[in-house]
Amino acid sequence: MDRLRISEIFFSLQGETRTVGLPTVFVRLTGCPLRCQYCDTAYAFQGGTWYNLEAILAEVRQYNARYVTVTGGEPLAQKPCLKLLQCLCDDGYEVSLETSGALDVSLVDPRVIKVVDIKTPGSGEVEKNNWQNIRSLLPHDQIKFVICNEADYEWAKSIIAQYDLNSVCQILFSPSYQQVLPGDLADWILRDRLAVRFQIQLHKYLWGDVAGR
Repeated sequence: MDRLRISEIFFSLQGETRTVGLPTVFVRLTGCPLRCQYCDTAYAFQGGTWYNLEAILAEVRQYNARYVTVTGGEPLAQKPCLKLLQCLCDDGYEVSLETSGALDVSLVDPRVIKVVDIKTPGSGEVEKNNWQNIRSLLPHDQIKFVICNEADYEWAKSIIAQYDLNSVCQILFSPSYQQVLPGDLADWILRDRLAVRFQIQLHKYLWGDVAGR
């Protein structure tokens, strides 16, 4: 029987991506092979509770929501995550996967919206990026860059040009919380006429660093 180690399942407003502000069920898997310096979910590196797939689906159903986000940690570090994503899609949810981009996404159900976080130099984990993942992205997917400083911004611009990312899917730029002023990042985007979507972590402004929100 497929089992997954889960840190938490909770109901909140989506804080990022194109469904920002919409009520969403979050399934946070335990474990991550990366250690980004700005990580706000280090509590999900260890611990958690083992669930079988049906128990996860049963808990998700109780919220009667349309949107489900599978996150971590790094959810793809647990192989049964692929089956969970498929089951959630089969249940009729609009499913998104938040992944670091360090692990292969090619086997993810094509119905899932993959939100791939390309790691900038400021993250401390830039060498973990799996550039082959770009080939597996579909138009409904999203690429996210968390910008820690202006050097990260310039680096992200160069990556967009190098891989022609604007022709792949939507691109998101997010200021690293309390490291880059949101207004500064917005100004850089406007100055350069950059074809990206600016976003902030809505949940941080509503509830701060409270886990499970």
